[in-house]
Amino acid sequence: MDVEQLKQQLQQQLETLTERATRAEQHAMHTGAPLPGDFAEQATERENDDVLFEISHEAEVQAQQIRQALQRIEAGYYGECFECGEPISEARLQALPWALRCVSCEQHRHQQH
Repeated sequence: MDVEQLKQQLQQQLETLTERATRAEQHAMHTGAPLPGDFAEQATERENDDVLFEISHEAEVQAQQIRQALQRIEAGYYGECFECGEPISEARLQALPWALRCVSCEQHRHQQH
């Protein structure tokens, strides 16, 4: 695995997610325009705001996961399972570059919950 290429990809994803979260939050807060005067339209806008805040929140959660993955790369323990200490498979890291656990430990964790 090319760690430098991975870092660049993660940093790009982080920028994209940060922009997405910011745009969604700005739209939800109506920074560009006030709410419409009609009550029905306001209710629709409020429902849309809930969706936009959720999009913003999910983008922030994923951005935090990417930041943590970048920290693990810098610290030299990226790709090590937090549970068992074994290497996380390259296929899993390609699918979820911020994965904290190997497939086996992740499955075991889900079985317990």
